[in-house]
Amino acid sequence: MGYQEKRKTTEEFMKTRIFPVVVTAAITSLATLYAASKLYEPKPYFDVSEKENTPVKFAAYESGTAKTMAGADFQMAAENSVKAVVHIKTETKARTVQADDVFGRMFGQQYYIPPQQGAGSGVVISADGYIVTNNHVVANADQVTVTFNDRYTTKAKVVSKDGATDLAVLKVEEKNLPFMEFGNSDNVKLGQWVLAVGYPLTLDATVTAGIVSAKSRSIGINRSQADRPIESFIQTDAAVNPGNSGGALVNTDGLLIGINAAIASPTGSYAGYSYAIPSNIVRKVVNDMVQFGAVQRGYLGVNYIDSKNATPEEISSYGLDKTEGVYIMNVMEGSGAEKGGLQKGDFITAINNNIVRTSPELQEQIARHRPGDVVKVTYVRNGTSKIANVELKKEVGQPKLLGAEMRSITNEEKKKYGIAGGVVITNTGRSVLAQARIKNGYVITAVDDNAVNTVDDLKKAIGNNSSVQIAGFYPGIRGMYYYNLSGLTDPNQE
Repeated sequence: MGYQEKRKTTEEFMKTRIFPVVVTAAITSLATLYAASKLYEPKPYFDVSEKENTPVKFAAYESGTAKTMAGADFQMAAENSVKAVVHIKTETKARTVQADDVFGRMFGQQYYIPPQQGAGSGVVISADGYIVTNNHVVANADQVTVTFNDRYTTKAKVVSKDGATDLAVLKVEEKNLPFMEFGNSDNVKLGQWVLAVGYPLTLDATVTAGIVSAKSRSIGINRSQADRPIESFIQTDAAVNPGNSGGALVNTDGLLIGINAAIASPTGSYAGYSYAIPSNIVRKVVNDMVQFGAVQRGYLGVNYIDSKNATPEEISSYGLDKTEGVYIMNVMEGSGAEKGGLQKGDFITAINNNIVRTSPELQEQIARHRPGDVVKVTYVRNGTSKIANVELKKEVGQPKLLGAEMRSITNEEKKKYGIAGGVVITNTGRSVLAQARIKNGYVITAVDDNAVNTVDDLKKAIGNNSSVQIAGFYPGIRGMYYYNLSGLTDPNQE
């Protein structure tokens, strides 16, 4: 029997025997399902059928009327933003550096770092080629190139960098560039829609959307770049990944309200939260860099604490749970705060009528001003609200000991490192500490086995000794480091 005859016999068998059986089974199944649905029809857990005529309204309250809310439209903001956001690529030459460990300090051991490449994003902020990005994107770069949305690529010059705010300004020699206008970050509201624009994961220009989930966030990330970091981030849930750093955070009007800088993630990639530097800080820092080549930072001249970074003992001792504001722990001698009449124990509640409840909010307000600017400080003393006009000064010098600049660690650092106190070396200069190969960032915790919690403790511990052994650690590096210092004279020597 051939192939065609076998196929014909099989088809006749299917029609006369199998097909009727299949049809009968299908009809029976459908009848069974219909009957079951009538007998056991499911009811919702919260039954809404009891009151069939209950009126339905939108949950929004509009003075007795209900109004539908038009969907957010990101099209124009997205299309305009990508034209002003650039892809930044960096190259770092090979170099030899001294090992940052005990062997490097004792024996001068060195190691080789091969050439490196990096990438990030930037935002064009003027038609003549000024671009803002993050400091950490270009910090160690020997060469910086910028690629625009139309794929035109050119070299860029680093105008200035600032680790405290994690901002940097680049310049390209171009004209009539599309650029982004600054918005007012003070007007940003929780729940507001925003766009994150950048070049993540080596992709082309990418736009993601999210909402503002918090303001005035401090996450401690800038401590790796500066001794006195300034953090008051806008937190959003817009997807931001490696490569987005330096890109734009934009409102639905297409205005720049922040520079994307960091993500909170256990993996290094987006995991729900991203952080942007508010545009009002960015604008001030950028203007300083363009006009003066460096940030002109004014200081109030106080050490402070708020209830969010205080210990339970400090909250109780200072009454942080009873008065809103930022508590002044110390007023520096010769500072604008001292001349303005501020005192230890005062609570700062506003700067220029802008409410201040936390340390990041205070940092943000002061960071917008230059030395010589006068700010109106509203504060509470003994339950009474007062106002002082304070002229901001240049950085009040940190205390020097053994020729090096240093400071007592902050309460936040105490909690982070799990210690009662210590002294951070901020600038060894050409001091005795530098001669002992001590690096900036070293935290002294003891001298000759006597605990050191503050700069005053360190001064007392050294006293008139001609030689001492100091103990401490380098944040992020395991183990304690000990140094023998000899030939000491006056501990206050410059």
